[in-house]
Amino acid sequence: MAIDSSNSSSPAVAGRIRHVVLFRRKPDVPKNEALEKSLADRMTALGAQIPAIRAWLVAANELVRPISWDYVLESEVDDAKALDAYLFHPLHQALIADLKPYFEWAAVDYTT
Repeated sequence: MAIDSSNSSSPAVAGRIRHVVLFRRKPDVPKNEALEKSLADRMTALGAQIPAIRAWLVAANELVRPISWDYVLESEVDDAKALDAYLFHPLHQALIADLKPYFEWAAVDYTT
């Protein structure tokens, strides 16, 4: 399941920052499908709610393997200032607060 809620449907633009985050349920947290769906839906909607975001994709993992994570978020912003605007945006911070008890994550940021 890939859900693209981009502010733009264009491919990666040279010089932009790509922000990629992998999410998985914490090992000691029991699965709660309703909560997980709610959090994933909020993650998906966030892309259209923050003006600094140029591209946004949230997808659920489809193949279960020992190294798999549950979700991936791929986003793109114009520059480091725009990345900060996204990272410190109140809607993003509120989502992080709700994700922390349930998910762990790893992020990579790079310039396209």
